[in-house]
Amino acid sequence: MCARLAVAIAALSGALLSPSAWSQAYPSKPVRMVVPFAPGSATDIAARMIAEELRASMGQSFIVENKPGGSGQIAAETVAKTPADGYTLLFTTNTTHSANPFLFKKLRYDPVRDFAPVARIMYIPVVLVVDPKLPIHSLAELIAQAKAQPGKLSFGYGNSIGQVVGASVAHTAKLDVVTVPYKSTPQAMTDVLGGQVAYTVADMASGNAYIKSGKLRAIAVSSAKRSSLIPEVPAIAETAGFEGFDLSAWLAIFAPAGTSTDIIHALNAETNKALAKPTIKERIAQFFAEPAPSSPEELGEFVRQQLAAWGTRIKQAGIEPE
Repeated sequence: MCARLAVAIAALSGALLSPSAWSQAYPSKPVRMVVPFAPGSATDIAARMIAEELRASMGQSFIVENKPGGSGQIAAETVAKTPADGYTLLFTTNTTHSANPFLFKKLRYDPVRDFAPVARIMYIPVVLVVDPKLPIHSLAELIAQAKAQPGKLSFGYGNSIGQVVGASVAHTAKLDVVTVPYKSTPQAMTDVLGGQVAYTVADMASGNAYIKSGKLRAIAVSSAKRSSLIPEVPAIAETAGFEGFDLSAWLAIFAPAGTSTDIIHALNAETNKALAKPTIKERIAQFFAEPAPSSPEELGEFVRQQLAAWGTRIKQAGIEPE
C-alpha cells in the first residue's frame, strides 16, 4: 500500500511540477486579454481580431476586457499583478511599453521586469499632417514657416506618440510653436480640418480618409523608413537634422513575468500563424497598418530598443514627467 501511494504521489508531483506537461493542456479555460483602451479603438479592434483567431486555433475563448485610463497604466498594472499562468494577457501598444516610463514619475509597473514578451502584432504608420490651406508641403517647409512666424503656428496632439513626435520636431528644429493638447487624435484632427490648429500627428487608421480626400496633407512619417502604405510621403529622418529619427506606433501581446516559456511559445506560434493568413493581412491593411510578427525574444529586444529611443526623444524634447 505504501509503495503504491508513493508511486501515485510521485506521478502526481511530476505532472504538477513539469511545465511542459502543464502547458500541453493549455489553455484549459478561457483566457482574458486586457486592452488598455476603450471599445472601438484601433487597439481594441485588433485585439478582438487576434482573440478570435486564437480561439479558433487553440480551442478556448480569448475574452477581450477593456480597461482604459491612466494612459494605459490601469490595464498594464492589472496584468502585471495577475498570476503568471497564461490566463491573463496584455494586448497593448508603445504607450505602455515605450512612452509611459518617461512620461510619468511614479509608474505602477515596469515594462521589462513585470512582463514576458509574447508576440508583436503590427506597426501602425504615424504621420505628420497639416492644414492643406497652408503653403506647407514638407517638414522643411513647416520648419521654415514656423521660423518665419515664431509663436504663430499651433500644433495639436491627442496621444503620447503625437506629443513626443511634435515636441521632438520642435526641439530639434528650435521652433517656437503653440502646443494644444487634446483628449484624442480625432479631436486634434477636427481642429486642423477647421483651421484652428496648423498641424498634428495622426495614425494612418485615423487620418487616411482625410489624407486621401485632400482634407489633410501628409508631409512626413515618424518611422525610420517610408511606409509601404504611403510610400510617396518621406520619413522625418530624410529631413536634414533629423537623421536617425524613429518613433513607431506598434501593437504587441505580453504576459505576466514568470509565465511558462512553453505557454509563451505556444501563444507566439499561433499568433504568428494568424498573422500569416491572407485574410488577416487584408484586415490589418484596413487599419492602414503592417503585420510585424516576431519571436518572444525578438519582441523583448525590440521593447528595449524602443525604450531607449523614446527615452532619448522625450528627454531631448524637454517633456517633464507628470
